[in-house]
Amino acid sequence: MIIGAPGSGKSTLAQMLGQRLQLPVYHMDRDVFWLPGWVERDKTDQLRQIERIVAQEAWVFEGFNSSTFHLRAARADTLIWLDVPLILRLYRVVRRNLRGLGQKRPDMAEDCPEQLDMLPGFLWYILRTWRRNHAKSKTFYEKFPRRKHRLTTLSQVNAFVASV
Repeated sequence: MIIGAPGSGKSTLAQMLGQRLQLPVYHMDRDVFWLPGWVERDKTDQLRQIERIVAQEAWVFEGFNSSTFHLRAARADTLIWLDVPLILRLYRVVRRNLRGLGQKRPDMAEDCPEQLDMLPGFLWYILRTWRRNHAKSKTFYEKFPRRKHRLTTLSQVNAFVASV
């Protein structure tokens, strides 16, 4: 189970671990939250999707959505919290958006391309929620009863992946 705020590198780490461990990779944005065309999936259906994913024997599942931490944590043997600095996350989100303008990322639902007009609102969301979401992540991390890793730098992420 990989958690972290937008731009922390959750999707990239999930892909790396999925390849290394030969496990299926699930992305909260692609597999749970968004339907094609930037339509938000119904909350009940989101929960069903999460339950379906975590019922599988093994997986790498990345995404924040703190209201569903408990569902994923019940089946996760390892928690990874990507706790990288806010300024780095903002930079990554802007870079990702500009580089991928008009294209769909692999971790997004179909017909959900990067759009410049959505960037200001997303950046505002990140700025508005970062303290609250960081506190939720910290509390969850501290209480998680099994193997856990808090990674704060790219070198820590790379060392962790190399050690797997």
